[in-house]
Amino acid sequence: MAIYRILQNLPLGPEEIARLSAAYEQALRTIGVEDRNDPLTELIAKKIIEVGQTGLKDPAQICLRAVEALGLPKG
Repeated sequence: MAIYRILQNLPLGPEEIARLSAAYEQALRTIGVEDRNDPLTELIAKKIIEVGQTGLKDPAQICLRAVEALGLPKG
C-alpha cells in the first residue's frame, strides 16, 4: 500500500505510524477507494502524512482534513 511504502522512508515512531495508517485506511473507506493499486491511494497517503505532521493526533481528524484538503467526494 502506498502509505506503508512512504512511511518506511520517514523518521517516525510506531505511534505516529499507527496513527497515520489508521487515518489512511479511514480516508480510503470514506471516499470509497477499494482498489489499493489506484493511483489515488498515493495522493491520499501523501496528504495524510502532510496533515499528520501539523500536530493533529486523532486519526479521524487527520482523515477528515486530508479528504477535505484534496476536495474528494465522500463515497
